[in-house]
Amino acid sequence: MMSLEGKRVWVAGHRGMVGAALMRRLQNEGCTLLTAGRAELDLRRQAETEAWIERTQPEVIFLAAAKVGGILANASLPADFLYDNLAIETNVVHAAARAGIRKLVMLGSSCIYPREAAQPIDEDQLLSGPLEPTNEWYAIAKIAGLKLAQAYRRQHGCDFIAAMPCNLYGPHDNFDLASSHVLAAFIRRVHEAKLQEAPSIEIWGSGTPRREFLHVDDCADALVRLAKTYSDEKPINIGAGQDITILELLEVVKRVVGYAGGTRHDRSKPDGTPRKLMDSSRIAALGWRPRIGLEEGLAETYAWYLAEESRDRSAEP
Repeated sequence: MMSLEGKRVWVAGHRGMVGAALMRRLQNEGCTLLTAGRAELDLRRQAETEAWIERTQPEVIFLAAAKVGGILANASLPADFLYDNLAIETNVVHAAARAGIRKLVMLGSSCIYPREAAQPIDEDQLLSGPLEPTNEWYAIAKIAGLKLAQAYRRQHGCDFIAAMPCNLYGPHDNFDLASSHVLAAFIRRVHEAKLQEAPSIEIWGSGTPRREFLHVDDCADALVRLAKTYSDEKPINIGAGQDITILELLEVVKRVVGYAGGTRHDRSKPDGTPRKLMDSSRIAALGWRPRIGLEEGLAETYAWYLAEESRDRSAEP
């Protein structure tokens, strides 16, 4: 058990959805929080990253910085997804090892697992089959990152760990339709359909793929728990314990937003991986459980989205 009290803790990617949630959660740990915006530090540059760590001397690092996006973004920007994520992981892990960082928690993704993985997906299925083609660039980068953390642990004895959450959502999610994930895209599109009094909303594919969704505050709580209690080269899953079809998810979003329109399917678009349900028994054995239900979490996220939209409108000239 490692206490974070009194430690200098760097949240890399503190303005993203997970990073912001970590900042909220870590307020309760009595630690000194370190941050660096993109204007101050480009994590894709090794010299900059090493110099910043040497200057600020963090003791614990949460590596939440990443280039992320949904199917459309991955298909449009494969080089960016592969290069940016590889560069960020390589630079931070290597610099952390050189500086003797006490603990590093790397954030991965459930997309590292094979497309046809047995359900629920346990950590031993990593590299046991082909990846889902619609997000393989991001997945390959994340696999390389967790393997790098393993390698530094084996060769240099670094206490670096990798956590693999399921699909996340919550405040500070990305609602840009060109790059967002499915849940954030649904919230925005259903909200706009409600305002426009549209008779229906279109979704990609059949709507039958199943996904597991975890509120980002639950994820942040799990990451803090792992920083304190987990020390192993094997990645560890963070999941909600149940999944839902994309079509069922849309109906929940409609209910939360208050939209009564129908649904149209664009079956020319891909479905993605048929199912991704995580086996989270190993983190459950550490005493962690999620606490925020999907509908409750969606209502909170929608309220945050409305507040941000109102703020953006009021800021317009």
